[in-house]
Amino acid sequence: MDDADDRQSRAVLFDMDGVLVDSERYWHEAQPGRIFPATLAGEYPDLDATTGMNYREIYDYLDANYETKISKQEFIDIFDETAREIYREQVSLLDGFHDLRAALADDGIPVAIVTSAPTTWHEIVTERFDIAADETISAEDIDGPGKPAPAVYEHAARVIGVDPAACLVVEDSKNGVDAGKQAGMRVIAYRSGPNDETDLSAADVVVDGPEALRVEMRRQTRVEN
Repeated sequence: MDDADDRQSRAVLFDMDGVLVDSERYWHEAQPGRIFPATLAGEYPDLDATTGMNYREIYDYLDANYETKISKQEFIDIFDETAREIYREQVSLLDGFHDLRAALADDGIPVAIVTSAPTTWHEIVTERFDIAADETISAEDIDGPGKPAPAVYEHAARVIGVDPAACLVVEDSKNGVDAGKQAGMRVIAYRSGPNDETDLSAADVVVDGPEALRVEMRRQTRVEN
């Protein structure tokens, strides 16, 4: 990281899927095992192409590049049913998140969740794990394309009132990393298993596992525990 990257971040923007909760391991099973077979008549896409995208835009991507056999509404219904099962019954919270959240709050650093998931999904997660974010922002809140486009992160910076250059993004997907970087933010890419082979080189730093993530976040936000 260069000298400019040593500036203290004044806000943290967490992606939800694959960062706050370990949902990507379940999505990596559900998409090729359940969703793609119901949706596509031919070959399936590489999961890195769709990971991090809003599910409505996933259908648009599939319809444009593959042979779909169901309507968009049918796809949405299947995806929504799967999501509710994953978030209610399967996912676990990022290890040490509540302590990290408390340390950031003590330092006056706002925390936002910036997700491609709709409100009904992220509310399941925040209520189940008692997550107190200053803001939770969905790609469905904006009038524009979702990740990898930067619009949702640009919108998040406006909502929390922090310059994009002072925002620290935590992402696990290539689409999410690209969105944060295009918004002019610093990005930590988080590897946790399902994305071990994903190209995350556009991020400012890549970390493996929750402890390394916490250490890097404390370094970049000057949080002392």
